[in-house]
Amino acid sequence: MNAELGRVDGGAGITLDYPNITLTAEKTDGIEVTGGSALSERVYAAAEALLPEGEGISVHVEEDMPPHVGLGSGTQIALSAAAAVNELYDLGMSVTELAIKVGRGGTSGIGVASFESGGFIVDCGHKFSEKGSFSPSSASRADPAPVVFRHDFPEWGIILALPDSKGAHDAQEVDIFKKECPIPLQEVQEISHVVLMQMMPAIIEGDIENFGMALNHLQMVGFKKREVALQSPEVRDLIEFMQDLGVAGAGMSSFGPVVFGVVDHSRIAEQIRNESQMFLDETVGGKVVLTRANNSGAKIWMD
Repeated sequence: MNAELGRVDGGAGITLDYPNITLTAEKTDGIEVTGGSALSERVYAAAEALLPEGEGISVHVEEDMPPHVGLGSGTQIALSAAAAVNELYDLGMSVTELAIKVGRGGTSGIGVASFESGGFIVDCGHKFSEKGSFSPSSASRADPAPVVFRHDFPEWGIILALPDSKGAHDAQEVDIFKKECPIPLQEVQEISHVVLMQMMPAIIEGDIENFGMALNHLQMVGFKKREVALQSPEVRDLIEFMQDLGVAGAGMSSFGPVVFGVVDHSRIAEQIRNESQMFLDETVGGKVVLTRANNSGAKIWMD
C-alpha cells in the first residue's frame, strides 16, 4: 500500500473450509431473504444488483459467518447470493463479473479468488491511477485485483480463534486507511520479499516451518502491524500465546479480531485449541475451532 511503483493494495490469504456460508434459493416474485442472518441486507442488495428486470428470488441463509471479524463474510455472502441469481436465471457471468456487480474485491482480491478457486492466493493489488485512493473494499469501486499466485494449501491444521469482539469496518476502515497509508516503501519491500521468497516457496514445497516463520514475520511489519496494533491487548496476546504453545506460525486475519495458527499434527492442534479456548474463556470470551483449507472454492448444486 505505497503506490511508489504505481500499484496499491496486494495481499496473501488462505481459503477456509469452515466457517462457511450456505444458501438455498429459488425463483419467486420479488426478493425475499429468510434465515435470520446478520448479513441479510447484503444478500438482498446482491440479489437486487443481479436480477433481470421483473424477476425475483427467495434466498434462505442456512449457515453464515459472523460479520466484521476478519473472515471476509461480506464478500462471500454477496458472491453467494449473486451466484444463486446467476445460476437460476442462466446469466452466464464469471465470478469476477459477479464481484464487480456487487461491488466486492475493490481492495483485496483474496475473497473473490477464494470463492472462485479456493486455496492459498496472492493478489497484486491495483493500479493507483485506476483506483485513485488508499481505501478498503467497502469504499472502493475498483475491479477485483488480479491473482498472481494460486496453489492448493497443504493438509495442515488451522486453529481458528474467534474472540467475542468486532474488527474495524465501514467508516472506521476508511479512517484507518487515510491515517496509515501510504505504508513506508521499506516495509512494503520487506513484505514483498517475505511473501515471494519465503511464504510462496513454502506453500509449493509443503514446508510448514518456513511458512510459519513468514506468517509470524508479517504480523510485525506493514499494514498488518498497524491492524494488529489497533486490537485489544487480549487479541495481541493471543497471537503470542499460540506461538508460545508451538504452532508453526500465528497471525490475525484482515482487521481481526480473528486469530489463527497453523500446525501439522492433529494431536498438537487439539491441545493448542483447548488451551486457546481457555485463554478466551478467561479474557474476552469467544470460541476456538479446528479447521482446514478449502482448495476448491464455492460449490453450487442445482436440483
